[in-house]
Amino acid sequence: MSALREIRRRSRFILAPVLGAMMIGYFAYHGLTGDRSVFTLWLYKQEIQEGRAILDAARAEREVLDRRVALLKPESLDPDMLDERVRWTLDFVGPNEYIILLPRTVSLN
Repeated sequence: MSALREIRRRSRFILAPVLGAMMIGYFAYHGLTGDRSVFTLWLYKQEIQEGRAILDAARAEREVLDRRVALLKPESLDPDMLDERVRWTLDFVGPNEYIILLPRTVSLN
């Protein structure tokens, strides 16, 4: 009977630190692996960097297309650009011109 009393008396002193350690472990685990954890933050930062790279590439492509469109505007019409577009659209070749067909490369990707 005295052993049971001794266990009860000591358990009061051990219970608080054990519960505290369990709570710290719980929050530390979810702080590292949960939905709003440090690891998830790192993954989001990587996704943001990839998205910015895609956005920069799209902006660069748009700038190239904007410059080409500017050459086709009536105010600053470039005769060479107009000639290129007409030939491309109508598949037109002059009588003293030659067409050189290049073989297509097969991509295995």
